[in-house]
Amino acid sequence: MFVDKAKIYVKGGDGGDGLVSFRRELYVPEGGPAGGDGGNGGNVVFRVDEGLRTLMDFRYQKHFKATRGEKGKNKSMHGANADHMIVRVPPGTIVVDDDTGETIADLTRHDQQIVIAKGGRGGRGNIRFKSAVNTAPAIAENGEEGQARWVTLELKVMADVGLVGFPSVGKSTLLSVVSAAQPKIGAYHFTTITPNLGMVDLGDERSFVMADLPGLIEGAHTGVGLGHEFLRHVERTRIIVHVVDMSGMEGRDPFEDWVKINDELRLYNIKLADRPQIVAANKMDMPESEENLEAFRKQVSELNVDIQIMPISSLTKQGVKELLYRVADLLDSLPELSEIEEAEKLAKAEENVVYRFESTKDNDFTITRDNEAFVIESEAIERLMRRTQFNSYDAVVRFGRILRGVGIDDALRKRGAKDGSIIRIGKFEFEFFEGGSDEYLYDKE
Repeated sequence: MFVDKAKIYVKGGDGGDGLVSFRRELYVPEGGPAGGDGGNGGNVVFRVDEGLRTLMDFRYQKHFKATRGEKGKNKSMHGANADHMIVRVPPGTIVVDDDTGETIADLTRHDQQIVIAKGGRGGRGNIRFKSAVNTAPAIAENGEEGQARWVTLELKVMADVGLVGFPSVGKSTLLSVVSAAQPKIGAYHFTTITPNLGMVDLGDERSFVMADLPGLIEGAHTGVGLGHEFLRHVERTRIIVHVVDMSGMEGRDPFEDWVKINDELRLYNIKLADRPQIVAANKMDMPESEENLEAFRKQVSELNVDIQIMPISSLTKQGVKELLYRVADLLDSLPELSEIEEAEKLAKAEENVVYRFESTKDNDFTITRDNEAFVIESEAIERLMRRTQFNSYDAVVRFGRILRGVGIDDALRKRGAKDGSIIRIGKFEFEFFEGGSDEYLYDKE
């Protein structure tokens, strides 16, 4: 089954907790702190595997969580860092942040990789808090949480040549003739509902990948029919082979078919109008095809468009070999797909510059009133809370001293906080205490 879109959850591994430990060895009096740091959590890394052609695997596994770092050890030993989680994706995969809609990565080359969710840093052990005024600290930090996010994966088929055209014009038959691919073929519209890939070997040491893409209808750029489900795959092709039914057996005019499909490509992405295109005038074995071809050539010439029209018959294989050699010659004169992609990315980056406000102050905070509680909002303080081990008296004292240092103590007094007032930070609640000692706050829970 071909799957070209998936939504998954990724989470980097949490960092390992730091350790509170002291040296206790014979003949080593007052050995001092010896708690090691925790190891870093593993990253979730997406890596391109050219052997994959679909996002099928992500239908059955939607959660990817890297392992957490090892806890710190005694004797000042560092906990082991966790291994990174490698997630294989097919070439042509675009990774989009599901919350912001921002494109995180566009993975096109084999073995190309990117970190999608970073692992958390390991917490510091008590050896890191030793100082001249505190030679035996009983303080250690929890490991940071790994980055977590929902991402949408969207696959755009990587092919040298894309076959486009109305339904039932013979695209699937042509692919089955020129390659070992076995696409579904039927005498009805929308036989092809997913892209089919085939390797075309010309026998002169030249080969290329051809994609049979689902049929288009008028209004596809707005989502009519298969719409965007088809059009996004055309963007990856280096050459478009536009298959036109010259027999007119469907009751449509070949020239109007050609114009409508080109309009849909242009309206979806203006760059597709400049993509090299060859018209494959198919079904030339039918009775009225020759007359329709002459009329088609005349109408195209009136538009002053420089485009090659090659008569073929997928059924009798008439003109198929000539078409393939012409496609190969044109591919030889074009840059590789990776070069085209890089140029388009650069142009897009220059056109779309995103400006984000980033505060340079880590001690920014706001205080609001929620019923009987004072609510403190600050990313830096909440991050500090997650890393603080509140089961340690020294850690609580240190936490209170930091809050006082950034001005939260004075700000709470100005807002009317008194002894016993409830203070809420994130998921934690405390009682405000003005005893004048380092017992500034204590965990109510």
